[in-house]
Amino acid sequence: MTTTLWRNARLATLAPLPGGEPWGWIGHGALLTEGDTIRWVGGEAALPAGLQAERDVDLGGALLTPGLVDCHTHLVYGGQRAREFELRLQGASYEQIARAGGGIRSTVAATRAAGNEALYAAARERALALMREGVTTIEIKSGYGLSLEHEARCLRVARRLGRELPLTVRTTCLAAHALPPEFDGQPDAYIDAVCAWLPVLHGEGLIDAVDAFCEAIAFSPAQTRRVFDAAQALGLPVKLHAEQLSDSGGAALAASYGALSCDHLEWLSAGGIGAMAAAGTVAVLLPGAFYFLRETRLPPVRTLRDAGVPIAIASDHNPGSSPGLSLLLMLSMGCTFFRLTPEEALRGATINAARALGLTDRGMLQAGQRADFAAWDLEHPNELAYWFGRNPCRRVVAGGLERDA
Repeated sequence: MTTTLWRNARLATLAPLPGGEPWGWIGHGALLTEGDTIRWVGGEAALPAGLQAERDVDLGGALLTPGLVDCHTHLVYGGQRAREFELRLQGASYEQIARAGGGIRSTVAATRAAGNEALYAAARERALALMREGVTTIEIKSGYGLSLEHEARCLRVARRLGRELPLTVRTTCLAAHALPPEFDGQPDAYIDAVCAWLPVLHGEGLIDAVDAFCEAIAFSPAQTRRVFDAAQALGLPVKLHAEQLSDSGGAALAASYGALSCDHLEWLSAGGIGAMAAAGTVAVLLPGAFYFLRETRLPPVRTLRDAGVPIAIASDHNPGSSPGLSLLLMLSMGCTFFRLTPEEALRGATINAARALGLTDRGMLQAGQRADFAAWDLEHPNELAYWFGRNPCRRVVAGGLERDA
């Protein structure tokens, strides 16, 4: 395995350091990688005597951070929903559009009509846009197929992205996203079908986790519980779209299953926060959807913070409620809308986002961690949440291998 010394950089390691430096800051630092693993991190003046590396890379004083992790996306789909954007501007609500046959159902129709190569090509371009901003790990949810055949197609496209791009892809089955037209008026029968699909999809190696949309316009807590029971029987971790439009008690339900994350959370209650804190469940905030749907109710960030619930930030890229492809913009929005600190926002798109995917081998610059990191043309990490509309990413290393930013 090739050993590489990456030196002459300012490091925001986000790792605990003696003295408790904010950001895990090392002002003039270096790191040594061996293959896909970080072997040493520290001040350049403290490099071990006699250290020999096959490659020596001068980073020119760049800011170095862990590679970014986008822990909530719906990247594989057909079509777009710009017309619905206009309708919302004219006063229609998200719920009204969904109940009139728009919303998720319109994307399901477009996704089912798209060929495999078309789905892959479109998803690949979206993934590349995120990668150019330093993203090295991404979660991709299904949920726009809503049949065994089409859910499997979307999950296979996601797996292919992970094979063919220098990007870690984690897949989540979100078949319990909406009621497809062939199950009109039969939500319980559809949940029966979803529970029957899970062993098939899992047997094909297509699922890393299981998600559901627990909301009045989607599925009830009781129906969500049945999906989670099926996932648990397969040994699959769960996640939940929870408390986005109302307080359904979904977060507490998900936490009772040891959920990796609960996502959205604008209507999260104190009881839900307590349950998440006790379970170690990550709160994934999605400022892109908050912005695009013009929501006004803020997620309870201060209470989450006080309770010690880890907070992550993600793009929620999807065609209906968050069609953005910039995780850096989400950092800025997370600070501006939700009053996160810039350090909280960066941790939310690195170590806490990795935790929301069940990954403990990335998110910090620390010996033993995966060699995923990004070099930025910035002076200080607080600038990652300060600038928007530009991409300061200079170079990206994923699994120890440099890729085009």
